Amino acid sequence: MITETKQQISEPEKKQIAKELRHYVETIAGGSANKASKILKGVSNSYISQIFNERWEVLSDEAWRNIQKQVSSNTEWQIVETRGYKYLNQLFTDARLYSNTYGIIGNTGYGKTQTTEQNNHENVFTIESNEYFTSRDFLEELLRLIGKSGHTGTLSSMMSEIIKTLRKLDAPLIIIDEADKLNDRVLYFIISIYNALKGKCGLIIMATPYLKKRIDDGVRKNKKGYQEIYSRIGRSFLEVPKPSRSDIAAICKANKVVDELTITEIYNKSEGDLRSVKRLVHATLKTQTA
Repeated sequence: MITETKQQISEPEKKQIAKELRHYVETIAGGSANKASKILKGVSNSYISQIFNERWEVLSDEAWRNIQKQVSSNTEWQIVETRGYKYLNQLFTDARLYSNTYGIIGNTGYGKTQTTEQNNHENVFTIESNEYFTSRDFLEELLRLIGKSGHTGTLSSMMSEIIKTLRKLDAPLIIIDEADKLNDRVLYFIISIYNALKGKCGLIIMATPYLKKRIDDGVRKNKKGYQEIYSRIGRSFLEVPKPSRSDIAAICKANKVVDELTITEIYNKSEGDLRSVKRLVHATLKTQTA
């Protein structure tokens, strides 16, 4: 049996990690190794002292890798479970396990798409809507997601293949993101999918508040299909909460911005838009490393 072994940390790598750790202590922790040890996970004040004094032999390769992961300037963006993130996942789980249907709205930048991207449950299929989607485009995309991209034919045969495949799966869930971009004809197909899979598949229709206005207007004007859509989502839309200051502070700190005044500035400038938060955090870190 062959076991995989991790490559040892070389001396040049240790020098680079030590350099990045020192920079981290100076810029993120205000020059305090003790403060840095409280921010970094699994990194004691003693570890930092040993590295700064070049007593590197006392640290294991695992310890070095842990420090490198947290202080490297190339560290990936860290996702934080905000109130909106938790709320959406609760709804996704409920829809998936109990074949429920929900209409969800939230302003741009509230983390809707990011949350769907983090959802790695089996048999969850997310359609990223586009204005140019025809009925065939929509069905072809759904067929691709469920592993039936080779299927061609009439719209009716495509729909039949989708229904047949989804009925065989365990707790499937379809998430239609940015649904406000879809035209009426595609929305009618969503109704057909719901009707055919009621009790067999969860369905999430998610968009900006414009979708609610569009559906409300359609119901009031008695437009074809709108009353049925509104009924299928329980005659109400659920709203993703706006990211709070504590949400944004947690995101900042997870991504190495810990100064409270800077966090307040990011919170005020972002106006609750998490995409803006990410740009502002990156700008802050770039300034600190300049």
